[in-house]
Amino acid sequence: MDAIRNDEYNNSELYTTDYIDSLPEGERAELIDGKLYMMGHPSIVHQRIIKYMTRSISDCIDEHESVCELIISPFGLYLSSDNRNYLEPDLMVVCDKSKITDKGVVGAPDFVIEVVSPSSIQMDYMKKLMKYARSGIREYWIVDPLKKKTVIYNFETEITEEYPFTDDIPCGICPELKVNLSEFA
Repeated sequence: MDAIRNDEYNNSELYTTDYIDSLPEGERAELIDGKLYMMGHPSIVHQRIIKYMTRSISDCIDEHESVCELIISPFGLYLSSDNRNYLEPDLMVVCDKSKITDKGVVGAPDFVIEVVSPSSIQMDYMKKLMKYARSGIREYWIVDPLKKKTVIYNFETEITEEYPFTDDIPCGICPELKVNLSEFA
């Protein structure tokens, strides 16, 4: 995820997706339970990791003629039927294409990747983790360039694993794929 400019925009006010839709062009934010989190700009390392992950996962999906689709941020994710939750994961894979609309993905994707920025640590490791765990997502990766590790939460098997960037990381959504982030270590 991009860097968060501030933790919560206004603690006392609850926002809806209508507010997100009204933001000026280029300004981005996420909502968790009505609380607004403004998003900043990603670093070059963040973008390079996203580029590498996009290429690797997309190639695997294409090579194995998967029904799944890889979606890259900025693209909205509406996890619940209410209008108080809206996220923009760095990458998500959706295997039920009926969830994909012009506005965003409605319902839980199968796989989500967030790349940690210095100011998004609490969001990625705590707030988003809890939202994703409850939503029906099968697998959630937190790629942390600061700690040079990737934490994988497999919600189907209830297994959490941690891999240093130098290790080959198995990808649940595309079992043939082993991701290695050693060039970012």
